[in-house]
Amino acid sequence: MTRTCKWILGVFALLYLAALALFAIGSLGLFGSERDPLAAVFLMPLGLPWNLLSDPLPEALYPWLGAGAPLVNLLLLWIICRGIAARGAGRR
Repeated sequence: MTRTCKWILGVFALLYLAALALFAIGSLGLFGSERDPLAAVFLMPLGLPWNLLSDPLPEALYPWLGAGAPLVNLLLLWIICRGIAARGAGRR
């Protein structure tokens, strides 16, 4: 993988972990914080466009889908980075 690709993948993963931690803290009221209905606000942009496709599914799945949607983007970034690295290695 190229250095830029690793950097982008690492930054996205760190942002995802931070947003997931804030979601858990805010929605469960951990560490003495109040429960916040907007705890997943930082997960939403990281999971686009996949979290927009969850409308026809049951509402009970929304928190799980919202927390898991950025994983799809992380996986896609990883696949793209591996493809770029394989293409670059094949040209040498």
